[in-house]
Amino acid sequence: MKTSVTEKFLSFIIHDTQSAYDAGVSPSTANQLEFAKVLVEECKSAGLSEVSVGEGGVVTATLHANIETDEIIGFLAHMDTSPDFSGNGVKPQIIYNYDGGDIALGGNLTLSPGEFPELRKYAGQTIITASGDTLLGADNKAGIAEILAAMEYLIRHPDIPHGKIRIAFTTDEEVGKGADLFDVAAFGADYAYTVDGGEIGELEYENFNAARVTFDITGKSVHPGHAKGIMINAGLIAAEIVSAFPADETPATTEGREGYYHLGSMTASVEKARIDYRIRDFDKKNFEYRMRFAEKLPDEFNLRYGKNTVRVEISEEYLNMKPKLDEFPHIIERARRAYAEAGVEINETPIRGGTDGSRLSYMGLPCPNIFTGGHNFHGPYEYIPAQSMEKAVEVIVNLCKKA
Repeated sequence: MKTSVTEKFLSFIIHDTQSAYDAGVSPSTANQLEFAKVLVEECKSAGLSEVSVGEGGVVTATLHANIETDEIIGFLAHMDTSPDFSGNGVKPQIIYNYDGGDIALGGNLTLSPGEFPELRKYAGQTIITASGDTLLGADNKAGIAEILAAMEYLIRHPDIPHGKIRIAFTTDEEVGKGADLFDVAAFGADYAYTVDGGEIGELEYENFNAARVTFDITGKSVHPGHAKGIMINAGLIAAEIVSAFPADETPATTEGREGYYHLGSMTASVEKARIDYRIRDFDKKNFEYRMRFAEKLPDEFNLRYGKNTVRVEISEEYLNMKPKLDEFPHIIERARRAYAEAGVEINETPIRGGTDGSRLSYMGLPCPNIFTGGHNFHGPYEYIPAQSMEKAVEVIVNLCKKA
Protein backbone atom coordinates (compact mmCIF):
# COMPACT_ATOMS: atom_id res chain seq x y z
CA MET A 1 0.00 0.00 0.00
CA LYS A 2 1.38 3.41 -1.00
CA THR A 3 0.91 5.69 2.01
CA SER A 4 2.53 8.91 0.78
CA VAL A 5 0.31 11.17 -1.32
CA THR A 6 3.31 11.81 -3.59
CA GLU A 7 3.91 8.07 -4.04
CA LYS A 8 0.28 7.57 -4.94
CA PHE A 9 0.32 10.43 -7.40
CA LEU A 10 3.47 9.21 -9.14
CA SER A 11 2.02 5.71 -9.48
CA PHE A 12 -1.23 7.05 -10.98
CA ILE A 13 0.16 9.41 -13.63
CA ILE A 14 1.89 6.61 -15.53
CA HIS A 15 -1.59 5.42 -16.59
CA ASP A 16 -2.81 7.08 -19.79
CA THR A 17 -6.43 8.01 -19.14
CA GLN A 18 -6.97 10.68 -21.80
CA SER A 19 -10.66 11.05 -22.64
CA ALA A 20 -12.04 11.75 -26.12
CA TYR A 21 -14.73 13.95 -27.61
CA ASP A 22 -17.60 12.41 -29.57
CA ALA A 23 -16.64 8.81 -28.81
CA GLY A 24 -20.24 7.65 -28.51
CA VAL A 25 -19.46 5.35 -25.56
CA SER A 26 -19.01 5.86 -21.83
CA PRO A 27 -16.31 6.09 -20.77
CA SER A 28 -14.96 7.54 -23.98
CA THR A 29 -11.69 5.58 -23.79
CA ALA A 30 -11.01 2.02 -22.65
CA ASN A 31 -7.94 3.13 -20.69
CA GLN A 32 -10.18 4.79 -18.15
CA LEU A 33 -11.84 1.45 -17.38
CA GLU A 34 -8.42 -0.11 -16.89
CA PHE A 35 -7.48 2.64 -14.47
CA ALA A 36 -10.80 2.17 -12.66
CA LYS A 37 -9.65 -1.38 -11.86
CA VAL A 38 -6.43 0.03 -10.39
CA LEU A 39 -8.43 2.42 -8.22
CA VAL A 40 -10.68 -0.38 -6.99
CA GLU A 41 -7.61 -2.21 -5.67
CA GLU A 42 -6.27 1.02 -4.16
CA CYS A 43 -9.54 1.59 -2.31
CA LYS A 44 -9.62 -1.97 -1.01
CA SER A 45 -5.99 -1.94 0.12
CA ALA A 46 -6.62 1.38 1.89
CA GLY A 47 -9.32 -0.29 3.99
CA LEU A 48 -12.39 1.27 2.38
CA SER A 49 -15.60 -0.71 2.02
CA GLU A 50 -18.48 -0.92 -0.47
CA VAL A 51 -15.97 -0.52 -3.31
CA SER A 52 -17.56 -0.85 -6.73
CA VAL A 53 -17.37 0.22 -10.36
CA GLY A 54 -20.67 1.54 -11.64
CA GLU A 55 -22.04 2.52 -15.01
CA GLY A 56 -19.58 4.46 -17.12
CA GLY A 57 -16.63 3.32 -15.01
CA VAL A 58 -17.40 5.43 -11.93
CA VAL A 59 -15.57 4.05 -8.88
CA THR A 60 -17.25 4.55 -5.49
CA ALA A 61 -16.26 3.56 -1.96
CA THR A 62 -17.17 4.22 1.67
CA LEU A 63 -15.41 4.99 4.92
CA HIS A 64 -17.93 4.22 7.64
CA ALA A 65 -18.57 6.58 10.54
CA ASN A 66 -16.87 6.16 13.88
CA ILE A 67 -19.39 8.39 15.69
CA GLU A 68 -23.16 8.73 15.67
CA THR A 69 -24.24 11.23 13.01
CA ASP A 70 -26.75 11.32 10.20
CA GLU A 71 -24.64 13.59 7.95
CA ILE A 72 -22.82 12.01 5.01
CA ILE A 73 -20.05 13.95 3.26
CA GLY A 74 -18.58 13.11 -0.14
CA PHE A 75 -15.36 13.73 -2.07
CA LEU A 76 -14.94 13.42 -5.83
CA ALA A 77 -12.13 13.54 -8.38
CA HIS A 78 -11.98 12.52 -12.03
CA MET A 79 -9.65 9.94 -13.51
CA ASP A 80 -9.44 11.21 -17.12
CA THR A 81 -6.93 13.70 -18.46
CA SER A 82 -7.54 16.34 -21.10
CA PRO A 83 -7.79 15.50 -24.82
CA ASP A 84 -5.91 18.76 -25.47
CA PHE A 85 -2.46 17.22 -24.92
CA SER A 86 -0.98 13.74 -24.77
CA GLY A 87 -1.05 11.82 -21.51
CA ASN A 88 0.67 8.75 -22.92
CA GLY A 89 4.00 7.79 -21.39
CA VAL A 90 4.23 10.42 -18.66
CA LYS A 91 7.79 10.60 -17.33
CA PRO A 92 7.77 12.65 -14.14
CA GLN A 93 10.67 14.82 -13.08
CA ILE A 94 11.10 15.50 -9.36
CA ILE A 95 13.00 18.65 -8.43
CA TYR A 96 13.92 18.56 -4.75
CA ASN A 97 14.62 21.83 -2.94
CA TYR A 98 13.68 23.88 -6.01
CA ASP A 99 16.05 26.84 -6.36
CA GLY A 100 13.54 29.27 -7.88
CA GLY A 101 15.08 29.24 -11.36
CA ASP A 102 14.27 27.70 -14.75
CA ILE A 103 13.33 24.02 -14.99
CA ALA A 104 14.29 22.24 -18.22
CA LEU A 105 11.43 20.02 -19.32
CA GLY A 106 13.02 18.43 -22.38
CA GLY A 107 12.03 18.91 -25.99
CA ASN A 108 13.50 22.44 -25.85
CA LEU A 109 10.80 23.48 -23.39
CA THR A 110 11.55 25.37 -20.19
CA LEU A 111 9.31 25.98 -17.20
CA SER A 112 10.42 29.45 -16.23
CA PRO A 113 9.33 31.82 -13.44
CA GLY A 114 9.76 34.57 -15.99
CA GLU A 115 6.74 33.20 -17.85
CA PHE A 116 5.05 31.55 -14.86
CA PRO A 117 5.82 33.81 -11.86
CA GLU A 118 3.84 31.62 -9.43
CA LEU A 119 6.80 29.23 -9.51
CA ARG A 120 8.77 31.59 -7.27
CA LYS A 121 6.38 30.85 -4.40
CA TYR A 122 7.70 27.30 -4.23
CA ALA A 123 11.42 27.91 -3.84
CA GLY A 124 12.77 25.32 -1.42
CA GLN A 125 9.92 22.91 -2.08
CA THR A 126 9.67 19.72 -4.16
CA ILE A 127 8.29 20.35 -7.66
CA ILE A 128 6.95 17.59 -9.90
CA THR A 129 6.74 18.17 -13.67
CA ALA A 130 6.49 15.99 -16.76
CA SER A 131 9.20 15.69 -19.42
CA GLY A 132 7.93 18.16 -22.03
CA ASP A 133 6.32 15.51 -24.25
CA THR A 134 3.13 15.06 -22.21
CA LEU A 135 0.97 16.75 -19.66
CA LEU A 136 1.58 15.69 -16.06
CA GLY A 137 -1.90 14.53 -15.04
CA ALA A 138 -2.27 16.47 -11.79
CA ASP A 139 -5.66 17.32 -13.26
CA ASN A 140 -7.01 15.24 -11.70
CA LYS A 141 -4.90 12.35 -10.50
CA ALA A 142 -3.58 14.63 -7.77
CA GLY A 143 -7.14 14.89 -6.47
CA ILE A 144 -7.52 11.11 -6.48
CA ALA A 145 -4.24 10.65 -4.61
CA GLU A 146 -5.17 13.31 -2.06
CA ILE A 147 -8.58 11.82 -1.33
CA LEU A 148 -7.16 8.33 -0.89
CA ALA A 149 -4.31 9.58 1.30
CA ALA A 150 -6.82 11.43 3.50
CA MET A 151 -8.97 8.32 3.86
CA GLU A 152 -5.91 6.26 4.86
CA TYR A 153 -4.96 8.90 7.41
CA LEU A 154 -8.42 8.73 9.00
CA ILE A 155 -8.24 4.92 9.10
CA ARG A 156 -4.84 5.08 10.80
CA HIS A 157 -6.14 7.65 13.30
CA PRO A 158 -9.46 6.28 14.62
CA ASP A 159 -9.37 8.90 17.39
CA ILE A 160 -10.43 11.52 14.80
CA PRO A 161 -14.25 11.62 14.94
CA HIS A 162 -16.00 11.54 11.58
CA GLY A 163 -19.29 10.60 10.03
CA LYS A 164 -19.86 8.40 7.01
CA ILE A 165 -17.71 9.45 4.05
CA ARG A 166 -18.39 8.58 0.44
CA ILE A 167 -15.82 8.95 -2.33
CA ALA A 168 -16.19 8.75 -6.10
CA PHE A 169 -13.78 8.81 -9.02
CA THR A 170 -15.52 9.74 -12.24
CA THR A 171 -14.67 9.39 -15.93
CA ASP A 172 -14.89 11.80 -18.87
CA GLU A 173 -14.98 15.01 -16.84
CA GLU A 174 -12.67 16.71 -19.34
CA VAL A 175 -15.16 16.19 -22.17
CA GLY A 176 -18.13 17.39 -20.13
CA LYS A 177 -19.58 13.91 -19.49
CA GLY A 178 -18.39 13.23 -15.94
CA ALA A 179 -21.81 13.54 -14.35
CA ASP A 180 -23.86 11.93 -17.13
CA LEU A 181 -24.09 8.53 -15.45
CA PHE A 182 -23.46 9.57 -11.86
CA ASP A 183 -26.13 8.19 -9.53
CA VAL A 184 -26.61 10.93 -6.93
CA ALA A 185 -29.21 8.94 -4.97
CA ALA A 186 -27.00 5.85 -4.78
CA PHE A 187 -23.99 7.95 -3.76
CA GLY A 188 -26.06 9.08 -0.80
CA ALA A 189 -24.07 12.10 0.37
CA ASP A 190 -25.75 15.23 1.73
CA TYR A 191 -23.10 17.33 0.02
CA ALA A 192 -19.63 16.83 -1.40
CA TYR A 193 -16.43 18.53 -2.48
CA THR A 194 -14.66 18.01 -5.77
CA VAL A 195 -10.88 18.01 -5.32
CA ASP A 196 -10.14 19.43 -8.74
CA GLY A 197 -8.86 22.98 -8.23
CA GLY A 198 -5.54 24.59 -8.95
CA GLU A 199 -2.94 26.17 -6.71
CA ILE A 200 -2.90 25.84 -2.95
CA GLY A 201 -5.59 27.92 -1.23
CA GLU A 202 -8.15 27.99 -4.01
CA LEU A 203 -11.77 27.50 -2.94
CA GLU A 204 -14.23 27.68 -5.80
CA TYR A 205 -18.00 27.82 -5.80
CA GLU A 206 -18.54 29.78 -9.01
CA ASN A 207 -17.76 28.57 -12.52
CA PHE A 208 -18.44 29.32 -16.16
CA ASN A 209 -21.70 28.62 -17.89
CA ALA A 210 -20.50 26.50 -20.79
CA ALA A 211 -21.69 25.46 -24.24
CA ARG A 212 -20.18 23.71 -27.22
CA VAL A 213 -20.80 24.99 -30.75
CA THR A 214 -20.12 22.99 -33.92
CA PHE A 215 -20.31 24.48 -37.41
CA ASP A 216 -20.52 22.04 -40.33
CA ILE A 217 -19.82 23.60 -43.72
CA THR A 218 -20.57 21.98 -47.09
CA GLY A 219 -18.73 23.30 -50.13
CA LYS A 220 -18.70 22.43 -53.82
CA SER A 221 -15.51 20.98 -55.22
CA VAL A 222 -14.70 21.31 -58.93
CA HIS A 223 -11.45 21.53 -60.88
CA PRO A 224 -9.74 24.83 -59.95
CA GLY A 225 -9.10 25.58 -63.62
CA HIS A 226 -12.82 25.72 -64.32
CA ALA A 227 -14.08 26.89 -60.92
CA LYS A 228 -15.22 30.46 -61.56
CA GLY A 229 -18.80 30.97 -60.39
CA ILE A 230 -19.09 27.29 -59.41
CA MET A 231 -16.66 26.35 -56.64
CA ILE A 232 -17.72 26.92 -53.04
CA ASN A 233 -14.66 26.51 -50.82
CA ALA A 234 -15.74 25.23 -47.42
CA GLY A 235 -12.32 25.98 -45.96
CA LEU A 236 -12.51 29.64 -46.94
CA ILE A 237 -16.01 29.91 -45.49
CA ALA A 238 -14.69 28.38 -42.27
CA ALA A 239 -12.02 31.08 -42.16
CA GLU A 240 -14.69 33.76 -42.61
CA ILE A 241 -16.72 32.31 -39.75
CA VAL A 242 -13.70 32.32 -37.46
CA SER A 243 -12.99 35.93 -38.44
CA ALA A 244 -16.57 36.88 -37.53
CA PHE A 245 -15.94 36.12 -33.84
CA PRO A 246 -14.65 38.99 -31.66
CA ALA A 247 -10.85 38.83 -31.70
CA ASP A 248 -10.59 40.32 -28.18
CA GLU A 249 -12.90 37.77 -26.55
CA THR A 250 -10.71 34.67 -26.48
CA PRO A 251 -9.06 32.77 -23.60
CA ALA A 252 -5.78 34.56 -24.35
CA THR A 253 -7.35 38.04 -24.05
CA THR A 254 -9.67 37.62 -21.03
CA GLU A 255 -9.36 37.01 -17.29
CA GLY A 256 -11.37 36.98 -14.06
CA ARG A 257 -15.09 36.89 -14.76
CA GLU A 258 -14.75 37.86 -18.43
CA GLY A 259 -16.31 35.37 -20.85
CA TYR A 260 -14.95 34.24 -24.19
CA TYR A 261 -15.31 32.29 -27.44
CA HIS A 262 -12.67 29.58 -27.80
CA LEU A 263 -11.75 27.99 -31.12
CA GLY A 264 -11.05 24.41 -30.09
CA SER A 265 -10.42 22.80 -33.45
CA MET A 266 -10.98 23.23 -37.18
CA THR A 267 -10.69 20.80 -40.07
CA ALA A 268 -11.15 22.03 -43.60
CA SER A 269 -11.02 21.12 -47.26
CA VAL A 270 -12.77 22.52 -50.31
CA GLU A 271 -15.70 20.16 -49.92
CA LYS A 272 -16.13 19.91 -46.13
CA ALA A 273 -15.17 21.88 -43.04
CA ARG A 274 -15.95 21.64 -39.35
CA ILE A 275 -15.30 24.23 -36.63
CA ASP A 276 -15.56 23.45 -32.95
CA TYR A 277 -16.04 26.36 -30.53
CA ARG A 278 -16.46 26.65 -26.77
CA ILE A 279 -18.60 29.41 -25.30
CA ARG A 280 -17.91 30.45 -21.71
CA ASP A 281 -19.39 33.16 -19.48
CA PHE A 282 -20.13 33.59 -15.77
CA ASP A 283 -23.13 35.83 -16.40
CA LYS A 284 -26.21 33.91 -17.57
CA LYS A 285 -27.53 36.74 -19.75
CA ASN A 286 -24.18 37.22 -21.45
CA PHE A 287 -23.94 33.46 -21.92
CA GLU A 288 -27.32 33.38 -23.64
CA TYR A 289 -26.31 36.33 -25.84
CA ARG A 290 -23.18 34.47 -26.94
CA MET A 291 -25.20 31.39 -27.86
CA ARG A 292 -27.65 33.51 -29.89
CA PHE A 293 -24.72 35.14 -31.70
CA ALA A 294 -23.36 31.73 -32.69
CA GLU A 295 -26.81 30.42 -33.61
CA LYS A 296 -27.50 33.30 -36.03
CA LEU A 297 -24.02 33.39 -37.57
CA PRO A 298 -24.81 30.87 -40.37
CA ASP A 299 -27.68 33.01 -41.70
CA GLU A 300 -25.56 35.48 -43.68
CA PHE A 301 -23.38 32.69 -45.12
CA ASN A 302 -26.41 30.66 -46.20
CA LEU A 303 -27.84 33.73 -47.93
CA ARG A 304 -24.54 34.27 -49.75
CA TYR A 305 -23.59 30.68 -50.61
CA GLY A 306 -26.87 28.78 -50.59
CA LYS A 307 -29.27 27.16 -48.15
CA ASN A 308 -27.70 24.71 -45.64
CA THR A 309 -24.14 25.57 -46.66
CA VAL A 310 -23.47 26.19 -42.97
CA ARG A 311 -25.24 24.29 -40.21
CA VAL A 312 -24.73 24.90 -36.51
CA GLU A 313 -25.33 22.72 -33.47
CA ILE A 314 -25.20 24.15 -29.94
CA SER A 315 -25.26 22.07 -26.77
CA GLU A 316 -25.03 23.28 -23.18
CA GLU A 317 -22.30 21.53 -21.21
CA TYR A 318 -22.75 22.86 -17.67
CA LEU A 319 -24.01 25.90 -15.74
CA ASN A 320 -22.58 28.18 -13.07
CA MET A 321 -22.96 26.37 -9.74
CA LYS A 322 -23.04 29.54 -7.63
CA PRO A 323 -26.84 30.01 -7.63
CA LYS A 324 -27.20 26.47 -6.28
CA LEU A 325 -24.41 26.72 -3.69
CA ASP A 326 -25.75 30.05 -2.42
CA GLU A 327 -28.56 27.92 -0.94
CA PHE A 328 -26.03 26.02 1.24
CA PRO A 329 -23.71 28.61 2.85
CA HIS A 330 -22.69 26.21 5.65
CA ILE A 331 -20.81 24.05 3.11
CA ILE A 332 -18.56 26.98 2.18
CA GLU A 333 -18.13 27.96 5.83
CA ARG A 334 -17.04 24.43 6.67
CA ALA A 335 -14.39 24.64 3.95
CA ARG A 336 -13.14 27.99 5.24
CA ARG A 337 -12.66 26.49 8.71
CA ALA A 338 -10.85 23.47 7.26
CA TYR A 339 -8.42 25.71 5.36
CA ALA A 340 -7.78 27.88 8.42
CA GLU A 341 -7.13 24.85 10.62
CA ALA A 342 -4.55 23.63 8.08
CA GLY A 343 -2.87 27.05 8.02
CA VAL A 344 -3.75 27.52 4.35
CA GLU A 345 -4.44 31.06 3.18
CA ILE A 346 -7.74 30.95 1.36
CA ASN A 347 -8.30 32.32 -2.14
CA GLU A 348 -11.97 32.31 -3.08
CA THR A 349 -11.85 32.59 -6.84
CA PRO A 350 -14.19 31.80 -9.74
CA ILE A 351 -13.25 28.78 -11.85
CA ARG A 352 -12.44 29.74 -15.41
CA GLY A 353 -13.60 26.27 -16.36
CA GLY A 354 -15.88 23.66 -14.86
CA THR A 355 -15.89 20.59 -12.68
CA ASP A 356 -18.17 17.62 -12.16
CA GLY A 357 -19.42 19.59 -9.16
CA SER A 358 -21.03 22.24 -11.35
CA ARG A 359 -23.39 19.69 -12.88
CA LEU A 360 -23.80 17.66 -9.72
CA SER A 361 -24.93 20.77 -7.84
CA TYR A 362 -27.86 20.99 -10.25
CA MET A 363 -28.51 17.25 -9.85
CA GLY A 364 -29.08 17.59 -6.11
CA LEU A 365 -25.54 17.18 -4.74
CA PRO A 366 -24.16 20.58 -3.66
CA CYS A 367 -20.50 20.39 -4.56
CA PRO A 368 -17.91 23.23 -4.30
CA ASN A 369 -14.33 22.71 -5.43
CA ILE A 370 -11.12 22.64 -3.38
CA PHE A 371 -7.51 22.85 -4.52
CA THR A 372 -5.20 20.06 -5.63
CA GLY A 373 -2.11 22.28 -5.73
CA GLY A 374 -1.48 21.93 -9.46
CA HIS A 375 -0.63 24.60 -12.04
CA ASN A 376 -0.79 24.94 -15.84
CA PHE A 377 -3.18 22.06 -16.48
CA HIS A 378 -3.78 20.58 -19.96
CA GLY A 379 -0.31 21.06 -21.34
CA PRO A 380 3.43 20.32 -21.06
CA TYR A 381 4.08 23.12 -18.52
CA GLU A 382 1.92 21.45 -15.88
CA TYR A 383 3.51 21.08 -12.44
CA ILE A 384 2.59 20.48 -8.81
CA PRO A 385 4.47 21.05 -5.54
CA ALA A 386 4.46 18.00 -3.27
CA GLN A 387 3.89 20.20 -0.22
CA SER A 388 0.68 21.57 -1.77
CA MET A 389 -0.63 18.01 -2.17
CA GLU A 390 0.16 17.33 1.47
CA LYS A 391 -1.83 20.42 2.51
CA ALA A 392 -4.76 19.28 0.36
CA VAL A 393 -4.76 16.00 2.30
CA GLU A 394 -4.81 17.95 5.55
CA VAL A 395 -7.75 20.07 4.38
CA ILE A 396 -9.73 16.97 3.37
CA VAL A 397 -9.11 15.42 6.78
CA ASN A 398 -10.26 18.64 8.45
CA LEU A 399 -13.44 18.65 6.35
CA CYS A 400 -14.22 15.17 7.62
CA LYS A 401 -13.74 15.96 11.30
CA LYS A 402 -16.81 16.20 13.50
CA ALA A 403 -16.72 18.15 16.77
